[in-house]
Amino acid sequence: MTDAEYDARTDAVLASIESTIDAWLDDDIIDVDQHRTGGLLELQFPDRSKIVVNTQPPLHELWLASRRGGYHFKFIDGHWLDTKDGREFFARLSEEASHHGGKALKFIGV
Repeated sequence: MTDAEYDARTDAVLASIESTIDAWLDDDIIDVDQHRTGGLLELQFPDRSKIVVNTQPPLHELWLASRRGGYHFKFIDGHWLDTKDGREFFARLSEEASHHGGKALKFIGV
């Protein structure tokens, strides 16, 4: 993957997360504050816990950190997959967000 392809793919991931959270706010599902600075997106949940999604351009990875751990993802066969257990990024993000939010929350991949 070229640097330009990596940038486009990670920008799409971050935009998808932001769009999902905007929809949750509009539909009064959950109040998640989001703050994006370049390739770093912080999500703060009602209990003040956070999830951080961060791009890692030199490694062509996408990182996710929550109070339950940190995860690294590589783009393989059209999906962002965990480098340790192969779990798909949006499935892991949904699981972590549900834990932080105290209710079932689902992100859909791009």
